[in-house]
Amino acid sequence: MAEFTAKDVMKLREQTGAGMMDCKRALVDADGDFEKAADLLRERGIAKAAKRASKIAAEGIVYAYVEGNTGVLVEINCESDFVAKGEKFHELAATVAKQIAATKPADVAALLASDLGGKTVETFISEQVGIIGEKISVRRFTIYTTEGFVETYIHMGGTMGVMLDFACPENEITKTLAHDLALHTAFSKPAYLAADEVSAETLEKEKEILKQEVINEGKPEAIAEKIVLGKIKKFYEENCLLEQKFVKDDKVTVKDLIAQASKAAVVPVTLKRFVFYVMGQGLEKKTEDLSEEVAKQVEAMKK
Repeated sequence: MAEFTAKDVMKLREQTGAGMMDCKRALVDADGDFEKAADLLRERGIAKAAKRASKIAAEGIVYAYVEGNTGVLVEINCESDFVAKGEKFHELAATVAKQIAATKPADVAALLASDLGGKTVETFISEQVGIIGEKISVRRFTIYTTEGFVETYIHMGGTMGVMLDFACPENEITKTLAHDLALHTAFSKPAYLAADEVSAETLEKEKEILKQEVINEGKPEAIAEKIVLGKIKKFYEENCLLEQKFVKDDKVTVKDLIAQASKAAVVPVTLKRFVFYVMGQGLEKKTEDLSEEVAKQVEAMKK
């Protein structure tokens, strides 16, 4: 077997981003051949990605990217908060977001199958799993192609992201409005843009719940009907973005704020749509004793 030194291990680690023990094992298996060891790490990285498929990826980030008139909001998950905060993971998120903007895939499956410099996005992510050492998955994304401009806001390094599509020119007035409404959306988390988006089924269900609630309070059914109408108005105010009271000034609604901006900018300002992602929402998070996790990692290094 050819000799290799600690410097060789470090050099291989710097070139590939793989762990120290992985690099050492690769050099041993490659009889000290540096290039062969690098190839082995790449191969094992893809194998490692397959092995990690059963792991729960419930950490990660929400990432936003805007290129010209196209905006992208994407959630990418990993296994640990430590990796989610790392530079390599953020670089991966940027690469994926740019690919979404460039290819405009219909869904995650189409994204993973798309070509990224001679390899699929799925292969690229698998290679990164080998380097980073955790399961990585693209959970969801939204693309807006607009005739106006897109505003995005990322909260706390990726714990939440907002994207809004405005049908108007971008200038100082509309940009300030867009920034304020992005912050407002992150804070208030509306379910709908406008009241007419609430389905008849949802509305009827809400009325039934509210009516029963009022009757349970001891109100007669005839009076309950009138009280419910008032409560439905409040439902719209709480859940529809345009009807919500502006977070910085509760004397005006978001709809009022947009009207004011239209008047000041002397152009019609319209908020067409919005989306926000809360990172990991609805995903099951793995709970494991830290000492057990460390013990597992130490044991794995011995093999």
